[in-house]
Amino acid sequence: MFANKAKSVAGYLKLLPPEQRKSLAAVRKVVRENLLRGYKEEIGWGAITYAIPLRDYPNTYNGQPLCIAALTAGKHRCSLHLMAAYGDSDTRQWLEEQFRKSGKKLDMGKACIHFKAPDDLPLDAIAKVIAKVTPEKYIARYEASRKSR
Repeated sequence: MFANKAKSVAGYLKLLPPEQRKSLAAVRKVVRENLLRGYKEEIGWGAITYAIPLRDYPNTYNGQPLCIAALTAGKHRCSLHLMAAYGDSDTRQWLEEQFRKSGKKLDMGKACIHFKAPDDLPLDAIAKVIAKVTPEKYIARYEASRKSR
């Protein structure tokens, strides 16, 4: 999915320019500190991903781990792919409100929040979104979405 060919998180970070490495490292720290048991940090799709390992939940439509978040670095910005807010309108609205309250501009697609520096994000709100969804809740949401197809 992404062009990066790194085989490890350390390898991914090593390939980045210093400013992007610093930005991703700061957001990565917040994600890791708030990631619930049952998710694992790894490289997937050329990104740093936080997913339920296939050994714990192998029933994904594409045979890939069920990813709740990912971090990527592009040419001009970094992105936090926050699937915890995708498909959950209450969480999405809450996150949008936290950006407004913090005075920070939300640059978000369906699931990816673009940023140049960690100061562009309300990191406390990001932490709460990451900590909110247990693997069990995420699997249930995923399975419900697959049944509706």
